Amino acid sequence: MAIVLGTPGLAAADEAGNGQDTTYYISLGDSLATGYQPDVDKDTHVAYTDQLYARLKQRTPGLKHIRLGCTAETTESLINGGTCDYPNAKSQLDAALKAMAQHHGKVAYVTLSVGANDMLLNCVSPAGTLDAACLNSKSQSMAKNLAQIAGALRKAGGNDTRFVGSTYHNPFLAAWLQGAAGQQAAKESAPLVRAANTGITQVYKSTGFKVADVAGAFSSDDFTTQVNVPGAGEVPANVARICQLTWACTKQDPHPNADGHKAIAGAFAAVLADNDAPGAGASPTPSGSATPEAGTDTGANSPTTNGDLAETGASSSTPVVAGGGLAVVAVGTAAGYFARRHRTGEKG
Repeated sequence: MAIVLGTPGLAAADEAGNGQDTTYYISLGDSLATGYQPDVDKDTHVAYTDQLYARLKQRTPGLKHIRLGCTAETTESLINGGTCDYPNAKSQLDAALKAMAQHHGKVAYVTLSVGANDMLLNCVSPAGTLDAACLNSKSQSMAKNLAQIAGALRKAGGNDTRFVGSTYHNPFLAAWLQGAAGQQAAKESAPLVRAANTGITQVYKSTGFKVADVAGAFSSDDFTTQVNVPGAGEVPANVARICQLTWACTKQDPHPNADGHKAIAGAFAAVLADNDAPGAGASPTPSGSATPEAGTDTGANSPTTNGDLAETGASSSTPVVAGGGLAVVAVGTAAGYFARRHRTGEKG
């Protein structure tokens, strides 16, 4: 699995008119939040955060998007910085807290997707082997950091701010297509991912966040229903969904594609649809403008409230792992299936 690094700056959010009708959506996270697409090797506007913003803006017309996600972010770097640059802020969390202070009482929504890179950056070798002791240690530190992040955001929010974090999909299901060994590895990955998502869910709920069921949106545990996939024949529904919604079956890359980000945006919208949401009204629904074209990007990143994007590049020697991946992985075939290195010279 490979990811590239971005250098976003803190979004400058200008008040509309006299500011009375302006509210804000702040999105934080890793490459799941930035919409990284391997076909163009860039962060793009197919991100679930952008698609969710388009939906939410239909019910709250004055809503502005402060887009802070950082590709390759971990829970540690989100707190302490070091992966992406934020002008006048030391880290993504610091940038978010400053934005929330600046617009106190006007932040309607905060979303967060982070945690996968904590363990995958450290505990999976390029050959796909997994260090169980490392995994156990990193999972504990990830949970502690995630609680700190979510708790700080929750404390900084207003009474009407809605907070939603996400679980992760399971791209290792794509190993099913590699034959008997891959099918066994795919089956073994499911309970690991489910356990990790349970832990993530517990942390979010303990800090007052609602949880977007991304794993459910991807049918991650449905091995029973059989679906015909062109070129692969009959496969379990969860495998079919991974092939449909990510690049895992075509580019051996776990990142969600445009349809995958649309599904993730739907999972977030589902928990923001009840009537106590800011600007309550009809549930947000998709529109043509809510689904950008795959690969769309707007150049160098100096994020605005509409989410301008970063040029991306990775270290020539450091293997980095997808933020769209999962918090724990299966060893052997499944892990090896996604392990790859990415070099700056390969930029699109």
